[in-house]
Amino acid sequence: MSESKELFAQGLWKNNSALVQLLGLCPLLAVSSTATNALGLGLATTLVLVCTNVAVSAFRRWVPAEIRIPIYVMIIASVVSAVQMLINAYAFGLYQSLGIFIPLIVTNCIVIGRAEAYAAKNTVPLSAIDGLAMGLGATAALFVLGAMREILGNGTLFDGADLLLGSWAKVLRIEVLHLDSPFLLAMLPPGAFIGLALMLAGKYLIDEKMKKRAALKSGQEPAREYQKEQGCGSHISR
Repeated sequence: MSESKELFAQGLWKNNSALVQLLGLCPLLAVSSTATNALGLGLATTLVLVCTNVAVSAFRRWVPAEIRIPIYVMIIASVVSAVQMLINAYAFGLYQSLGIFIPLIVTNCIVIGRAEAYAAKNTVPLSAIDGLAMGLGATAALFVLGAMREILGNGTLFDGADLLLGSWAKVLRIEVLHLDSPFLLAMLPPGAFIGLALMLAGKYLIDEKMKKRAALKSGQEPAREYQKEQGCGSHISR
């Protein structure tokens, strides 16, 4: 497997920032009340991750080790400020909905963690791929949690998509369940914790099944080789 494919495998599943590293849980739990909010913050975080990783990797040889963390934070803050202004200009409804959680991307452990652990030690192209993979993994976790909470809480999916994509996106709204009244538990913070716990349990079960399949395959291969050797030996003896 090439390094870029391995980076995507790590970011999307094996080392997912939300489901494995459990980083950035504050926005993950607070903003994931709807699929639209979750997708908006996830894409913003992905853009910040890619730009930050590229900048840190490009200047890594000129950054003194003693003050690297403050410099990384300044780079992240600059990128987040630019992203915040873009969202304010082109998706004002989403900007109002996300509120304080856009500038809080500066303190997100995912961003500073990838800058320190990967971008500061690798080339610009690989750092960009790492940022994209980690960002998409976090976005996927945010979106699944947001969609699950929105469906169970309001019975809808992509409600308010026009805040992110424009007025044409109103047609994306789907009435999944007919609820006479909202299911508040799914929309409140306890619902976010319960939903995240279910996602973690689901990932664990899938990983265990994959391990068992891999173990069965690895156990079958030596058995086949042994059978071949036995067959060859009996043929020679005859």
